[in-house]
Amino acid sequence: MKPFRLARYPVTVELYNGITNKTSSFLNAERKPVVNVSWLDAITFCNKLSQQAGLKECYTISPDGETVLCDWGSDGYRLPTEAEWQYACKAGTTGYRYGELDKIAWYSENSGGRIHEVGKKELNPWGLYDMLGNVWEWCWDLYDENVYGSYRIFRGGSWAEEERGCGATCRRRSHPTFHIDDLGFRIARSL
Repeated sequence: MKPFRLARYPVTVELYNGITNKTSSFLNAERKPVVNVSWLDAITFCNKLSQQAGLKECYTISPDGETVLCDWGSDGYRLPTEAEWQYACKAGTTGYRYGELDKIAWYSENSGGRIHEVGKKELNPWGLYDMLGNVWEWCWDLYDENVYGSYRIFRGGSWAEEERGCGATCRRRSHPTFHIDDLGFRIARSL
C-alpha cells in the first residue's frame, strides 16, 4: 500500500457546505457528518476541495457521470480505497474493532436514533475519530463489477446500525447515485 493521509473526521456539514455553497436546513448541524450525499456527490466534492486548495484534481468524471477515472499520482483530495479505509480503521489493532464499541462509536444502542457531532467518542490508536458508527463512509472501490455493475462500497456502520454492523471488516454497497441519512464520507490524499 502506498503512503496516504486520511482525514481525522468524516466530512462535516460545515466543510461540505462551505465548499459546495449549499446550506443546511438542520439546526446545529455544522459539526455533524454530512449525509444524504451520493458517491458521485462525494467525488465531485473532492475535486472542488482540491481546486480551492490549489491541488491537482484526482477525478475525471464523464458528463453523464457513468465513467470516473482516478489519477493516483494527483496530490488532490479523494475517497480512500477500501483497503486504505480498513487499514486506517484497524490502526494496528487485530480485532473486529479498535476498542469497546460504546466508547468509540455511535450505533443503534447508544445514538438515540440520530447522528452526532464528530469527535465525541474515543479516537483510534492513530488519532482518527468515528471510523466506526455515526455514518457509513463511501470508499473508491467497486463492489463486484461482474455482479453489481457500478455499485460502490461503503464501510464502518452508522448511528442506525446494530452492534454487529459496526466493525473494521463490515462492508455494504450501493449504486453511486444512492444517498441516505446515515451515509457520508471521509477524504484522503496520496503522499
